[in-house]
Amino acid sequence: MTELERHSYDVLVIGAGGAGLRAAIAAHEAGARTAVVCKSLLGKAHTVMAEGGIAAAMGNVWPDDNWQVHFRDTMRGGKMLNNWRMAQLHAQEAPDRVQELEEYGALFDRTPDGLISQRDFGGHRYARLAHVGDRTGLEMIRTLQDRGVHLGIDVYMECTITRLLKDGDRIAGAFGYWREQGRFVVFRAKSVIICTGGIGKAWKITSNSWEYTGDGMALAYDAGADLMDMEFVQFHPTGMVWPPGVQGILVTEAVRGEGGVLRNKAGERFMERYDPKKMELSTRDVVARSIYTEVREGRGTEHGGAFLDISHKPADYVKRKLPSMYHQFLELADVDITKGPMEVGPTCHYMMGGIRVDAETAQTSVPGLFAAGEAAVGLHGANRLGGNSLSDLLVFGRRAGLAAAAHAKEIDLPQADSSQIEEAAQQTLAPFERAEGDSPYAIHDDLQSTMQNLVGIFRDEPDLRQALSELDELKARATRVRVEGSRLFNPGWHLAWDLHSMLTVAEAVTRSALTRRESRGAHSRIDYPGLDDAWRKKHNVVVKKAGTMTLVETPVLEMPDELKQLLAEESGTK
Repeated sequence: MTELERHSYDVLVIGAGGAGLRAAIAAHEAGARTAVVCKSLLGKAHTVMAEGGIAAAMGNVWPDDNWQVHFRDTMRGGKMLNNWRMAQLHAQEAPDRVQELEEYGALFDRTPDGLISQRDFGGHRYARLAHVGDRTGLEMIRTLQDRGVHLGIDVYMECTITRLLKDGDRIAGAFGYWREQGRFVVFRAKSVIICTGGIGKAWKITSNSWEYTGDGMALAYDAGADLMDMEFVQFHPTGMVWPPGVQGILVTEAVRGEGGVLRNKAGERFMERYDPKKMELSTRDVVARSIYTEVREGRGTEHGGAFLDISHKPADYVKRKLPSMYHQFLELADVDITKGPMEVGPTCHYMMGGIRVDAETAQTSVPGLFAAGEAAVGLHGANRLGGNSLSDLLVFGRRAGLAAAAHAKEIDLPQADSSQIEEAAQQTLAPFERAEGDSPYAIHDDLQSTMQNLVGIFRDEPDLRQALSELDELKARATRVRVEGSRLFNPGWHLAWDLHSMLTVAEAVTRSALTRRESRGAHSRIDYPGLDDAWRKKHNVVVKKAGTMTLVETPVLEMPDELKQLLAEESGTK
């Protein structure tokens, strides 16, 4: 272990998506020696799949829009379980972060007057999503990575972090391995920022890419940080349904924002039954449950979904506004969306729950550990509004970077004892040393089936208890997982470690879902179908005590009177 590759930094950012890159830029510009480590290649982060736009109350299309309306929409969309301070900061700062992105070089679509164009999205009172066609996330990543490279920030690609290192109670760095060679590496750091995204690969049908295995949440939990509101898993209403090889791939909400309509197999515009006022622009939880209900009651399409149709719009308009969707369906499903409907259905998409952080600084309960983006919790409450994720990355990525840099200036470089590193290495290599055991692929397939079938859009107590029982069996199997071959280019070995993260987070989701006996936002209990006012006032917090996952309840932060008044008001209608 004395020949380990070692690096030292003030701030180490784990994850190179929108939050990670924005955090790294902020930390670097604050004077901290900063590095980014990611398990994929730079530019391949899942942020590129966020297509519709960045929510910010810039007022370019509707001058009446302002941060107060955006705050109100976000709180109502989250069913009042949001951290009100995060929702306030997000609404106030998002316009500046979008302008900043443009100053870095982002090329947004424009209004006839030359302003950044903004489109409608579900749950937003006004059109407020700044966009680049339907490739907004790709433009964000391109812009931020160009900025980071220009500033000279160090980037370590194709590296998996398996453990956070500690010096007493505080963070001291991270241990990982190079995915190509299997060699170990240690990063010493005064501050660590987790920006690793979500957990979609624990479900069988998901819009998420292969990186989304809950790494950051599990790393933080194992290091002693709190997880919160893990029951709230968003199922995006519209993923591709057919053919099977592309099932779950995201169909951006921008299709509905640009005028797409949903119909069942009988041609009925069924959203009239579920939200006659907002129709297809209702919040994601409502639209997802509506499609699911249509299918369950026998009105779904041939392949178990619904039809999403925008062919009533001019073909040139569709190709200009939705170029990725046009090519995606033409190439993958042999469907021309300018001439006929898409077949779509709900797909596991986003985690509202995550690592518990301070609203102002994004710091966790562990000194020196910060988190931002989808890996963190608070802004979205029980249900995220479309477009709020990208502005979340910018607002709280920046705040995390600034706070991590400030923390780094106050302390000397921590030192993790060698026993932590040796233990982490032994745990990582253990699957090679077993003479027999389960395949990681078999365990992963069973995990996905458990979560898809028992912890999906609709839940009840028998299913959730069965899921916990199955998860216990899967955890036991995972301790005996075996991989063959060498450490070079070994995807089975990578998955063997990913299973630890996915099983940890899946258990947190299931236990939290069982505890919350109500239906709120993205959490729908068949046996408790209504809202419970008592549950509106508390969060589920997941903590690690004596090696055991434990749930405790904490109160929702009390909102100041001036913000309560905002929520009681109604702004003008469009």
